[in-house]
Amino acid sequence: MDVDQLVDLGLNVVAAVAVLVVGWLVAGWVERLVRSSTKRNQRLDAALVSVLARIARWGVLAFTLIAVLDRFGVQTTSLVALLGAAGLAIGLALQGALSNVAAGVMILGLRPFRIGDAVDIGGSLGMVEDVGLFATKLRSFEGVPVFMPNGRIWGNEIKNFSRAERRRIDLTVGVGYGDDLDRALGALRAVVAAEPRVLVDPEPLVKVNGLGDSAVDLLVRVWTLPADFLATQMDLTKAVKERLDAEGINIPFPQRDVHLIREPGA
Repeated sequence: MDVDQLVDLGLNVVAAVAVLVVGWLVAGWVERLVRSSTKRNQRLDAALVSVLARIARWGVLAFTLIAVLDRFGVQTTSLVALLGAAGLAIGLALQGALSNVAAGVMILGLRPFRIGDAVDIGGSLGMVEDVGLFATKLRSFEGVPVFMPNGRIWGNEIKNFSRAERRRIDLTVGVGYGDDLDRALGALRAVVAAEPRVLVDPEPLVKVNGLGDSAVDLLVRVWTLPADFLATQMDLTKAVKERLDAEGINIPFPQRDVHLIREPGA
Protein backbone atom coordinates (compact mmCIF):
# COMPACT_ATOMS: atom_id res chain seq x y z
CA MET A 1 0.00 0.00 0.00
CA ASP A 2 1.63 3.28 -1.12
CA VAL A 3 1.45 6.69 0.52
CA ASP A 4 -1.46 7.92 -1.58
CA GLN A 5 -3.58 4.93 -0.59
CA LEU A 6 -2.72 5.46 3.06
CA VAL A 7 -3.70 9.11 2.77
CA ASP A 8 -6.99 8.17 1.11
CA LEU A 9 -7.69 5.59 3.79
CA GLY A 10 -6.91 8.08 6.52
CA LEU A 11 -9.19 10.68 4.96
CA ASN A 12 -11.97 8.11 4.67
CA VAL A 13 -11.57 7.15 8.31
CA VAL A 14 -11.65 10.78 9.40
CA ALA A 15 -14.69 11.43 7.20
CA ALA A 16 -16.42 8.31 8.53
CA VAL A 17 -15.80 9.39 12.12
CA ALA A 18 -17.09 12.87 11.32
CA VAL A 19 -20.19 11.43 9.69
CA LEU A 20 -20.80 9.19 12.71
CA VAL A 21 -20.46 12.08 15.15
CA VAL A 22 -22.69 14.36 13.09
CA GLY A 23 -25.22 11.58 12.54
CA TRP A 24 -25.33 10.80 16.26
CA LEU A 25 -25.86 14.47 17.12
CA VAL A 26 -28.52 14.89 14.42
CA ALA A 27 -30.30 11.74 15.63
CA GLY A 28 -30.48 13.14 19.15
CA TRP A 29 -31.68 16.51 17.85
CA VAL A 30 -34.37 14.87 15.69
CA GLU A 31 -35.55 12.78 18.64
CA ARG A 32 -35.89 15.87 20.85
CA LEU A 33 -37.60 17.75 18.03
CA VAL A 34 -40.17 14.97 17.55
CA ARG A 35 -40.81 14.80 21.30
CA SER A 36 -41.28 18.55 21.68
CA SER A 37 -43.50 18.90 18.60
CA THR A 38 -45.71 15.90 19.36
CA LYS A 39 -46.09 16.72 23.05
CA ARG A 40 -47.90 19.89 22.09
CA ASN A 41 -50.56 17.76 20.42
CA GLN A 42 -52.98 16.83 23.20
CA ARG A 43 -54.50 14.08 21.05
CA LEU A 44 -51.30 11.99 21.13
CA ASP A 45 -50.63 9.65 24.03
CA ALA A 46 -47.32 9.98 25.91
CA ALA A 47 -46.36 6.40 25.04
CA LEU A 48 -46.96 7.05 21.33
CA VAL A 49 -44.80 10.19 21.51
CA SER A 50 -41.91 8.11 22.90
CA VAL A 51 -42.31 5.50 20.17
CA LEU A 52 -42.32 8.09 17.38
CA ALA A 53 -39.24 9.80 18.80
CA ARG A 54 -37.30 6.53 18.97
CA ILE A 55 -38.30 5.58 15.42
CA ALA A 56 -37.06 8.97 14.16
CA ARG A 57 -33.75 8.54 16.03
CA TRP A 58 -33.05 5.05 14.70
CA GLY A 59 -34.01 6.14 11.19
CA VAL A 60 -31.33 8.86 11.22
CA LEU A 61 -28.76 6.43 12.65
CA ALA A 62 -29.56 3.90 9.90
CA PHE A 63 -28.91 6.50 7.18
CA THR A 64 -25.72 7.48 8.99
CA LEU A 65 -24.46 3.89 8.96
CA ILE A 66 -25.21 3.57 5.24
CA ALA A 67 -23.29 6.82 4.57
CA VAL A 68 -20.28 5.56 6.54
CA LEU A 69 -20.19 2.26 4.66
CA ASP A 70 -20.45 4.15 1.38
CA ARG A 71 -17.28 6.06 2.27
CA PHE A 72 -15.37 2.77 2.31
CA GLY A 73 -16.73 1.62 -1.02
CA VAL A 74 -19.26 -0.88 0.32
CA GLN A 75 -22.12 -1.49 -2.12
CA THR A 76 -24.94 -0.06 -0.03
CA THR A 77 -27.61 -1.08 -2.53
CA SER A 78 -26.75 -4.73 -1.94
CA LEU A 79 -26.67 -4.12 1.80
CA VAL A 80 -30.10 -2.48 1.73
CA ALA A 81 -31.49 -5.41 -0.26
CA LEU A 82 -29.93 -7.84 2.23
CA LEU A 83 -31.38 -5.95 5.17
CA GLY A 84 -34.76 -5.87 3.46
CA ALA A 85 -34.71 -9.63 2.94
CA ALA A 86 -33.61 -10.18 6.53
CA GLY A 87 -36.36 -7.87 7.75
CA LEU A 88 -38.93 -9.79 5.72
CA ALA A 89 -37.77 -13.10 7.18
CA ILE A 90 -37.81 -11.72 10.70
CA GLY A 91 -41.24 -10.21 10.10
CA LEU A 92 -42.66 -13.57 8.97
CA ALA A 93 -41.15 -15.30 12.00
CA LEU A 94 -42.47 -12.67 14.39
CA GLN A 95 -45.78 -11.89 12.72
CA GLY A 96 -47.67 -12.50 15.98
CA ALA A 97 -45.50 -10.01 17.84
CA LEU A 98 -45.67 -7.53 14.96
CA SER A 99 -49.46 -7.75 14.93
CA ASN A 100 -49.38 -6.80 18.61
CA VAL A 101 -47.15 -3.84 17.76
CA ALA A 102 -49.52 -2.73 14.98
CA ALA A 103 -52.47 -3.03 17.35
CA GLY A 104 -50.50 -1.11 19.99
CA VAL A 105 -49.91 1.74 17.54
CA MET A 106 -53.64 1.83 16.75
CA ILE A 107 -54.53 1.85 20.45
CA LEU A 108 -52.04 4.61 21.22
CA GLY A 109 -53.24 6.62 18.23
CA LEU A 110 -57.00 6.28 18.60
CA ARG A 111 -56.94 6.00 22.41
CA PRO A 112 -60.10 4.01 23.17
CA PHE A 113 -58.91 4.16 26.79
CA ARG A 114 -56.31 5.92 28.91
CA ILE A 115 -54.33 5.01 32.00
CA GLY A 116 -56.70 5.00 34.97
CA ASP A 117 -59.86 4.19 32.97
CA ALA A 118 -62.20 1.41 34.07
CA VAL A 119 -62.75 -0.89 31.09
CA ASP A 120 -64.27 -4.16 29.97
CA ILE A 121 -62.21 -5.78 27.20
CA GLY A 122 -63.69 -9.01 25.91
CA GLY A 123 -65.06 -9.84 29.37
CA SER A 124 -61.92 -8.82 31.29
CA LEU A 125 -62.78 -5.98 33.66
CA GLY A 126 -60.28 -3.73 35.42
CA MET A 127 -58.40 -0.46 35.59
CA VAL A 128 -55.84 0.40 32.89
CA GLU A 129 -52.37 0.69 34.48
CA ASP A 130 -50.06 0.78 31.45
CA VAL A 131 -50.28 0.79 27.66
CA GLY A 132 -47.28 -0.52 25.72
CA LEU A 133 -46.50 -1.47 22.15
CA PHE A 134 -46.84 -5.21 22.76
CA ALA A 135 -49.26 -5.51 25.67
CA THR A 136 -51.56 -3.54 27.96
CA LYS A 137 -51.62 -4.01 31.71
CA LEU A 138 -54.90 -4.01 33.59
CA ARG A 139 -55.57 -4.46 37.28
CA SER A 140 -58.82 -6.32 37.86
CA PHE A 141 -61.29 -5.02 40.41
CA GLU A 142 -60.13 -7.90 42.64
CA GLY A 143 -56.59 -6.47 42.54
CA VAL A 144 -55.08 -9.07 40.18
CA PRO A 145 -52.68 -7.80 37.46
CA VAL A 146 -53.79 -8.80 33.93
CA PHE A 147 -51.46 -8.54 30.92
CA MET A 148 -53.33 -8.57 27.60
CA PRO A 149 -51.64 -8.71 24.15
CA ASN A 150 -52.62 -5.67 22.11
CA GLY A 151 -53.73 -7.88 19.21
CA ARG A 152 -56.36 -9.46 21.41
CA ILE A 153 -57.51 -6.06 22.67
CA TRP A 154 -57.89 -4.56 19.20
CA GLY A 155 -59.89 -7.57 18.02
CA ASN A 156 -62.35 -7.40 20.92
CA GLU A 157 -65.17 -5.17 22.03
CA ILE A 158 -63.92 -2.41 24.35
CA LYS A 159 -66.25 -0.86 26.93
CA ASN A 160 -64.89 2.23 28.66
CA PHE A 161 -66.93 2.90 31.79
CA SER A 162 -64.91 6.02 32.65
CA ARG A 163 -66.01 7.76 29.44
CA ALA A 164 -69.73 7.31 30.18
CA GLU A 165 -71.56 10.50 31.13
CA ARG A 166 -74.09 8.50 33.17
CA ARG A 167 -74.88 4.85 33.88
CA ARG A 168 -78.14 2.94 34.20
CA ILE A 169 -79.15 0.75 37.12
CA ASP A 170 -81.76 -1.95 36.59
CA LEU A 171 -83.25 -3.66 39.63
CA THR A 172 -85.82 -6.44 39.25
CA VAL A 173 -87.94 -6.90 42.36
CA GLY A 174 -90.39 -9.76 42.79
CA VAL A 175 -93.55 -9.33 44.86
CA GLY A 176 -96.22 -11.86 45.72
CA TYR A 177 -99.23 -12.45 43.48
CA GLY A 178 -101.50 -11.66 46.41
CA ASP A 179 -99.92 -8.27 47.17
CA ASP A 180 -101.27 -4.87 46.09
CA LEU A 181 -99.26 -3.89 42.99
CA ASP A 182 -100.08 -0.18 43.19
CA ARG A 183 -98.90 -0.09 46.79
CA ALA A 184 -95.70 -1.92 45.88
CA LEU A 185 -95.02 0.43 42.96
CA GLY A 186 -95.63 3.45 45.19
CA ALA A 187 -93.18 2.13 47.76
CA LEU A 188 -90.51 1.67 45.09
CA ARG A 189 -91.08 5.16 43.69
CA ALA A 190 -90.69 6.60 47.19
CA VAL A 191 -87.36 4.80 47.59
CA VAL A 192 -86.13 6.17 44.27
CA ALA A 193 -87.26 9.71 45.11
CA ALA A 194 -85.41 9.58 48.43
CA GLU A 195 -82.06 8.63 46.80
CA PRO A 196 -80.16 11.87 46.01
CA ARG A 197 -77.69 10.19 43.63
CA VAL A 198 -80.45 9.17 41.21
CA LEU A 199 -80.65 11.57 38.25
CA VAL A 200 -83.96 13.17 37.31
CA ASP A 201 -82.99 13.20 33.63
CA PRO A 202 -83.53 10.61 32.24
CA GLU A 203 -86.62 10.14 34.35
CA PRO A 204 -86.64 7.06 36.64
CA LEU A 205 -88.88 4.19 35.57
CA VAL A 206 -90.82 1.94 37.98
CA LYS A 207 -93.18 -0.46 36.20
CA VAL A 208 -94.47 -4.03 36.17
CA ASN A 209 -92.01 -6.00 34.06
CA GLY A 210 -93.37 -9.53 33.91
CA LEU A 211 -95.17 -12.44 35.54
CA GLY A 212 -92.72 -14.97 36.90
CA ASP A 213 -93.22 -18.50 38.18
CA SER A 214 -93.29 -17.39 41.81
CA ALA A 215 -93.66 -13.59 41.74
CA VAL A 216 -94.77 -10.52 39.85
CA ASP A 217 -91.57 -8.87 38.58
CA LEU A 218 -91.29 -5.11 39.05
CA LEU A 219 -88.58 -3.13 37.26
CA VAL A 220 -86.75 -0.19 38.85
CA ARG A 221 -84.66 1.61 36.20
CA VAL A 222 -82.70 4.72 37.21
CA TRP A 223 -79.62 6.63 36.03
CA THR A 224 -76.69 7.89 38.07
CA LEU A 225 -73.17 9.25 37.60
CA PRO A 226 -70.42 6.69 36.84
CA ALA A 227 -68.62 7.42 40.11
CA ASP A 228 -71.83 6.70 42.08
CA PHE A 229 -72.91 3.60 40.16
CA LEU A 230 -71.86 0.77 42.50
CA ALA A 231 -72.72 2.50 45.77
CA THR A 232 -76.11 3.65 44.46
CA GLN A 233 -76.96 0.15 43.20
CA MET A 234 -76.14 -1.43 46.55
CA ASP A 235 -77.91 1.21 48.63
CA LEU A 236 -81.02 1.06 46.45
CA THR A 237 -81.20 -2.71 46.81
CA LYS A 238 -81.02 -2.42 50.60
CA ALA A 239 -83.55 0.44 50.71
CA VAL A 240 -86.02 -1.47 48.50
CA LYS A 241 -85.90 -4.54 50.75
CA GLU A 242 -86.38 -2.47 53.91
CA ARG A 243 -89.24 -0.42 52.44
CA LEU A 244 -91.15 -3.47 51.18
CA ASP A 245 -90.72 -5.16 54.56
CA ALA A 246 -92.05 -2.04 56.28
CA GLU A 247 -95.06 -1.99 53.94
CA GLY A 248 -95.76 -5.66 54.62
CA ILE A 249 -95.23 -6.58 50.98
CA ASN A 250 -93.98 -10.10 50.45
CA ILE A 251 -90.83 -10.81 48.38
CA PRO A 252 -91.37 -14.48 47.51
CA PHE A 253 -88.63 -16.96 46.80
CA PRO A 254 -88.89 -19.77 44.22
CA GLN A 255 -90.82 -22.72 45.56
CA ARG A 256 -92.48 -25.83 44.22
CA ASP A 257 -95.35 -27.95 45.49
CA VAL A 258 -94.71 -31.69 45.33
CA HIS A 259 -97.71 -34.05 45.44
CA LEU A 260 -97.12 -37.69 46.35
CA ILE A 261 -99.61 -40.19 44.98
CA ARG A 262 -99.77 -43.46 46.81
CA GLU A 263 -100.57 -46.37 44.54
CA PRO A 264 -103.15 -48.89 45.76
CA GLY A 265 -101.53 -51.74 47.61
CA ALA A 266 -98.21 -49.88 48.09
